[in-house]
Amino acid sequence: MKSKDIILSIAFFSQTGIGLLGNSFLISCFIFVFLSGHRMRSIDAIITQLALVNGLVFLSKGIPQTMAALGLKNFLDEIGCKIIFYLHRVARDLSLSLTCLLSGFQAISISPNNSNWARLKSRAPTYLIPSSLFCWTFHLLFCIYIPLGVKGPRQTRNISETQDQGYCSHNIPSGFHASLVVTFLSFSDVVYLGLMASASGYMVFLLYRHHKQVQQIHITCLSPKAFPEMKATQTILLLVSTFISSYLLNCILAVYMSGIKSPLWLTHTSAFLGSCYPAVSPYVLISSDSQVPRYLNALCGRKTPHFDPDNR
Repeated sequence: MKSKDIILSIAFFSQTGIGLLGNSFLISCFIFVFLSGHRMRSIDAIITQLALVNGLVFLSKGIPQTMAALGLKNFLDEIGCKIIFYLHRVARDLSLSLTCLLSGFQAISISPNNSNWARLKSRAPTYLIPSSLFCWTFHLLFCIYIPLGVKGPRQTRNISETQDQGYCSHNIPSGFHASLVVTFLSFSDVVYLGLMASASGYMVFLLYRHHKQVQQIHITCLSPKAFPEMKATQTILLLVSTFISSYLLNCILAVYMSGIKSPLWLTHTSAFLGSCYPAVSPYVLISSDSQVPRYLNALCGRKTPHFDPDNR
């Protein structure tokens, strides 16, 4: 193996292992808490689904990409390639839509009672599960077209018209078809990213305004670092910046690669960037969500004061 192939395999293996470990931990934690009979928050169901689809991203992209970087070829037939590509696209789109849903719900839940969202605020928790089911149904149906252009590594008759992924290949659109495909695939991403950025910006504004009000009252008692609002603001900014930066870079590469035959190293780079958020997000949630340690203590049989599932 060449040195660059070794580096690629180590990078994909590390990213996949870290991502699967973090997302599996979140899924196991919430499932065990649910089975133990503890009352959970409304957003825990969305976080569990987000961890599930992020784990599916690594199973459908990270593991095959790692095997390809190790030099393994033809380990999937054409049907296997179609299934893998379909599952990855569904998981990737669901990760985007569920994060957008989570950001929107949080923005509504912390909005003032005298705001325009006050009427929706009390009913928002009942809309979470139906909204997530709609996301699953929509993306499962929307991504049906994905397997049409996917080929197995042994079914590539015209090499100039296919893009090699290292373990599978897909057709490269050209001309007007390429522009149409790029527009079609990018539209939903732009909408989701815009909604998520707007919701996150609104939350940051609310938390900053609340922090300034509290600071005027307790300016002589507490330091700025002591306010929990600052930690919440930093968590939101970290999640949003990680999500938007990784997905925007990946989308830029995907748009560039959609109409041309790109080198294999660029394909690997795009796959690595696309998996950055699924790998980082569980650890951001674990480190910033005060409820996760409470759930763990409850599972271990330890008593925790003020075990309030609605406390964020």
